Amino acid sequence: MKAPAYDRMGVDYSQVRRADPRFEAALWVALGDAQTVLNVGAGAGSYEPCDREVIAVEPSPVMIAQRSANAAPAIQGVVEALPLEDKSVDATMGVFTMQHWDDVDRGLAEVLRVTRDRVVFLTLDLDVTTEMWLCRDYLPEIIEHDREMFPTITHLKNLLPNVSVEPLPVPADCSDGFCVALWSRPEAHLDPRIRRSSSTWHLLSNAVVEPALDRLRRDLESGEWDRRFGALRTQASLDVGLRLVRAEVC
Repeated sequence: MKAPAYDRMGVDYSQVRRADPRFEAALWVALGDAQTVLNVGAGAGSYEPCDREVIAVEPSPVMIAQRSANAAPAIQGVVEALPLEDKSVDATMGVFTMQHWDDVDRGLAEVLRVTRDRVVFLTLDLDVTTEMWLCRDYLPEIIEHDREMFPTITHLKNLLPNVSVEPLPVPADCSDGFCVALWSRPEAHLDPRIRRSSSTWHLLSNAVVEPALDRLRRDLESGEWDRRFGALRTQASLDVGLRLVRAEVC
């Protein structure tokens, strides 16, 4: 996993990227009756269930330092070499993590090695995400870059057993401020603190990002953004490609 990116973006991460209770509920239901849960790319501990034993693995010390006192202690490590015995946990979970792995196939093989029952991931289907206004009309480079990072849903189905995929529409008041979750709050993309907590803004060059932000700023000031997309401000939710992927191992 690319820890240096998270060492930079980890500052204030836990304030901006707060677990949304609706996604949290869906994730915990998907974990089923698992009593021991491995969280890979565990970060600051968002979405970890509080009623089960959690083993957290995270490469970035900056992210580990932001874990609350009530969170499970984190092991600093990478998914491609999990420090666990075979079939040692009931379930493995991961939230927006696979795009940061150095080797997705190896990481998934490790996840299957240590997991007895099921695997649950929150990830993006970029074929849907590409239609969100920020990606389509201001920064298509987001999708160009992310297609090199995110495994496709088809790839996950090929590598994981017994896969089901559930679309999760993102509510307008989503408390987890990941990039495309701000689909109805365009001004948020102009806030450096909010941008700092999404890897997208760290992985694209300033030469690409700054002109796009300048155009967004001008469109908001002139009313052009609201002329084109203003109806989104009163919409309850939107499918931006968020997917709950569940694989039954046994």
